[in-house]
Amino acid sequence: MKYDVKYDVLQVLGMVIMVVCAQALIRLLIDHGDRGLLDGLPGGFLPALLTYAVLTAAGVLLTGWAHSRAKALRRR
Repeated sequence: MKYDVKYDVLQVLGMVIMVVCAQALIRLLIDHGDRGLLDGLPGGFLPALLTYAVLTAAGVLLTGWAHSRAKALRRR
């Protein structure tokens, strides 16, 4: 039985990206002046909002994809 952990690692990475960016997105919506990790991004509020939203969605998609691949590999 070969146990491949790359999908588990990708799933955890996706969850971390999702949690960090979702938290930053909520914080940005509450306090428009605090852009968090994207403070150096030019353009102000809207580019930061869109970037956090896209990164949150990417984290969700990566987590779901990695979960389904890991589940498919372990099916008997």
